Amino acid sequence: MKTPASAFYRNPVKPTSENLVPIRLDIEIDGQRYKDAFTWNPSDPDSEVVLFAKRTVKDLKLPPAFVTQIAQSIQSQLADFRSYEGQDMYAGDKIIPIKLDLRVNHTLVKDQFLWDLNNFESDPEEFARIFCKDMTIEDPEVGPAIAFAIREQLYEIAIQSVVSARESRLSKKGRRGGEYTPVSKGGAVAVDLVKLFGPKSSVVRKRKEWDVYEPIVDLLSNEEVDALEAKEERNFR
Repeated sequence: MKTPASAFYRNPVKPTSENLVPIRLDIEIDGQRYKDAFTWNPSDPDSEVVLFAKRTVKDLKLPPAFVTQIAQSIQSQLADFRSYEGQDMYAGDKIIPIKLDLRVNHTLVKDQFLWDLNNFESDPEEFARIFCKDMTIEDPEVGPAIAFAIREQLYEIAIQSVVSARESRLSKKGRRGGEYTPVSKGGAVAVDLVKLFGPKSSVVRKRKEWDVYEPIVDLLSNEEVDALEAKEERNFR
C-alpha cells in the first residue's frame, strides 16, 4: 500500500540546553567495574567528554585506563544520536506508553503511563521532580534516574521511527524501480530530537487506568538490596 506523504515529517533540529542525550556506561577493566547512566548535552564541545572522563576517574580513584574507555563510549553514543538528526521520521502514534521499572539505591519504582509528544507543557525532569514529590521520595538520585529512563525510551522510539521511514522509502523505491524523491521535499518535513526528548512533552494517565497502573514505590532493606545486586552481578558475568 502506498505510504501517504503525511506519514513522514521533518522538523529543523535546533539543539538547546534541554536537548539531552541518554548515556549509559558499563565498563570493566582488570576486575574493576564502572557503571553509570546520565544525560549529556550534544551541543557541548567534544573536549568536555575527555575532561569528564578524567574527572570521573580521579574522583572514583579508577585506573587511568578508564579515561579512554569512558571517553570513547560517550563519544560513540553521541555520534549515534547525531546520526539521526535531520532524517525523515515515520509519524506513528504521538501518544506513547512509558514504563518505569528501576531501582535506585534502596528505592524501587514501578509505573506505566502515556506520554503525549504533541503537548508541550512539561518535560522528563519536571515530571520526575513532581513524581518524587507526590510519592514522598527522599533519595535525590531517584528523580534523575526516572528522567533518564523516560528520555532513553523516547530515544528508542525515535530510532524505530527513523528506521521505519527508511524501510518504507526503500520498499517504495523498489516497487517503482526508478528514482525516489523523498516525501519531505513535498512539504512534510527532519526528525526533531529536541521534541522527542523534551524540552516540552506531557504525560497522560487515563482515569480508567489509575487503579491498574498505580505507581509503586518500595523501600528495600539492606538484605534485599544485597540480594538484587548479587543477582545483577551474576547476570553481568
